[in-house]
Amino acid sequence: MESQGNFFPQTPDFDDRVKSSFGKQAIMNLVGAELVRVVPGEVEILLPFRHDLTQQHGFLHAGVITSIVDSACGYAALSLMPAGASVLTVEFKVNLLAPAKAESFIARGKVVKPGRTITVCSGEVLALGIEGAKLVAIMTATMMTIQDRPGVTELSAMKSM
Repeated sequence: MESQGNFFPQTPDFDDRVKSSFGKQAIMNLVGAELVRVVPGEVEILLPFRHDLTQQHGFLHAGVITSIVDSACGYAALSLMPAGASVLTVEFKVNLLAPAKAESFIARGKVVKPGRTITVCSGEVLALGIEGAKLVAIMTATMMTIQDRPGVTELSAMKSM
């Protein structure tokens, strides 16, 4: 999975913004996901395998896989957005390529094409185990920049404090 070039953040604190927002995501805390890498236009999220996150055959549930790669794509997009902006997913497509059973999983999100309002991202989930890394899912996602929307953007949340 390759991005279409080197991207430059619009704010010097892009990594702190991403980390702060990630820390507020209850779903990532619920599943035990950890933000492990943030660079302009790229994010990685690590998820240890847990039996309570599996489906009936013992594989990590597709909803959990989709959640971590959606977040990775969203935060990759947020890393390039202006101060006070936030991000919302408006569309995605996931291909599940192999059953997901491993010691842990890494979700990688990368910006393919940033835009003022819409950013296109690609994502992948790798199963990490004794045999190495195995690609289990890929995603194409469209993210929307949200600004000046009460209750959604960071700027409006700070104004209400």
